[in-house]
Amino acid sequence: MKKIIVLFVTVLAIAGCTDKQKTAKERMNKQEFNYVADQFADLQILRYRVSGFENLPLQQKQLLYHLSEAALMGRDILYDQNNRYNLAIRRLLEAVYLDYRGDRHAEPFRALEVYLKRIWFANGIHHHYGEDKFNPGFSPEFLADCIRRIDASRLPLRPEQTANQLMAEVFPVIFNPAVMPKKTVQSGNQDLIAASSNNYYAGGLTQKEVEDFYAKMVDPNNATPVSYGLNSRLVKEEDGTIAEKVWRQGGLYTQAIERITGELEKAIPYTENSKQKAVIEKLIEYYKTGDLKTFDQYAILWVEDTASDVDFVNGFTETYGDPLGIKASWESTVNFINKEATKRTRVISDAAQWFENHSPIDERFKKKEVKGVSAKVITVSMLGGDCYPATPIGINLPNADWIRRDHGSKSVTIENITEAYDRASQGSGFNEEFVWSDAERNAIQKYGFITDNLHTDLHECLGHGSGIILPGVDPNALKAYSSTLEETRADLFGLYYLADPKLVELGLTPDASAYKAEYYKYMMNGLMTQLVRIEPGKDIEESHMRNRQLIAGWAYEKGKAGNVVSFEKKNGKTYVLINDYAKLRGLFGTLLAEIQRIKSEGDFKAGQKLVEDYAVKVNRPLHAEILERYARLNLSPYKGFVNPVMKEIKNNRGEVTDVIVDYTEGYAQQMLRYSKDYSFLPAYN
Repeated sequence: MKKIIVLFVTVLAIAGCTDKQKTAKERMNKQEFNYVADQFADLQILRYRVSGFENLPLQQKQLLYHLSEAALMGRDILYDQNNRYNLAIRRLLEAVYLDYRGDRHAEPFRALEVYLKRIWFANGIHHHYGEDKFNPGFSPEFLADCIRRIDASRLPLRPEQTANQLMAEVFPVIFNPAVMPKKTVQSGNQDLIAASSNNYYAGGLTQKEVEDFYAKMVDPNNATPVSYGLNSRLVKEEDGTIAEKVWRQGGLYTQAIERITGELEKAIPYTENSKQKAVIEKLIEYYKTGDLKTFDQYAILWVEDTASDVDFVNGFTETYGDPLGIKASWESTVNFINKEATKRTRVISDAAQWFENHSPIDERFKKKEVKGVSAKVITVSMLGGDCYPATPIGINLPNADWIRRDHGSKSVTIENITEAYDRASQGSGFNEEFVWSDAERNAIQKYGFITDNLHTDLHECLGHGSGIILPGVDPNALKAYSSTLEETRADLFGLYYLADPKLVELGLTPDASAYKAEYYKYMMNGLMTQLVRIEPGKDIEESHMRNRQLIAGWAYEKGKAGNVVSFEKKNGKTYVLINDYAKLRGLFGTLLAEIQRIKSEGDFKAGQKLVEDYAVKVNRPLHAEILERYARLNLSPYKGFVNPVMKEIKNNRGEVTDVIVDYTEGYAQQMLRYSKDYSFLPAYN
């Protein structure tokens, strides 16, 4: 693996610091920046730079510091949401890892170390993308011997539980492939709730019981419905009663939520303006009450605050982890605006009505007036929860369609993350192995980074916010397929407009052929190279991967008659070749129109058929070939990040004089520190 090393120099004011503090700053000024932090299993851990942080005013740095602390306080929540045994297993393995006195280079311990690193990355015992439970790679006997050597006070024991009883409870979860085999199951002829091993539902609930429980809450005449079930665990009590346990201060997860709100309160004195202050105060109120109407009020305040340079996401947000798309995982990001790069997204948002008017969808589904579309490019300074270690490269929120309709949405492209991906991939040999010819490789080299970011801009800024749901249509009508179809819709919007002459006119693309780089990369990825993320014999589960295969597979199938896209052989290897880029754009437009119809009308059966026909099944012979070719490159199909460490610099009077960013912390070092400093929930919740 080629590692990219650059010299990263941070300019920091040192007035008012002691000699010891000056030394710390000078050391950080000279630190080397290594993008690659670790590599193991199918994962590569990267670092991202927070460029420009050093030039921010102290007030903004302190605001970012406390928001970043709040982003870390909820780490345990996601573990528990993903599986009810995750916290106990993580703490058990961490105790073994720290106390082990045997040969740390021996195979059983090395396997345990990799297993623990994978759990840290996935926030639990199931793969973050593939959803399958990890194979430990070491024996129950080895782990049992390690546990018996540890002081019982270090173990995650229930009251009155012994070490042997702990092992009897958790060993089947760790070692038996048939116990809790998949975190989330989103399709197929089975009970999706019973088949999923996450912790959003408890007490033996069935899919029908869950759907019936929430169906009773839906009022088809309510134009501003709350997102029922978003912030709670649904449970069936012993007497058969079904009820919600709300995630709030004083309720479920209160130990972590109290810490989150504590840091949010510390951030208030450093807010940039009254709107930003109101946003944080309303979020605190929501955390304290758990009231979803308060959450909507917070979301409206948040989306309407477009003047602040510093921004954040903190809370129960995305519903990808729930097989029914109702309950949200906890996540956080903290960021500040990249003003130069934001000029690009402001051009897009200013033209939002033009894009909506010229969309290839049916006129019935278009917004007559696009409201409140704000878009910017950001520099992320901290990742937390379901955005850490794996993170999105773009975000569009809020998710409630009526808030988008009446108040607009915020879209961001996280350019320091895309920069880190780009820098770490240079010289990997990937394009030489999988791209058809020099023509495509040269186009990707010239335009790839530009069009990648632009596709993300269009996806987040306009794609998610485009179109309408017809009156009376249930926002949850697409059920388990909603996430895949929504990501498909947004991706298609971006793909369709990448090739539009309007982008050249607006100065967003350098010429009329630049879009071809993204088209080629997208089709190659959707048809072939994303399969490196799938284990042999498995189908595709994750919504974004399904979305990409749906688009690429549908376009390939529908374009066969015109030879729009083809598979070609060269030296015994399979490649994707795009033979007619203009016709491919037309196919993207046709599919976008159908996906929008499905969403606008709530056509569950049509959506289900598209996903099941094109998005789930894997071409086994092609899959085997791709895996073999990829393995020779010694690359990791999945990437994630360690966070920088933010440190307050104080003078002799204890006053904060600066906040600095340190990039030297390693992956295992960071994860163990987080488990020590940011772990507040009991092992079993």
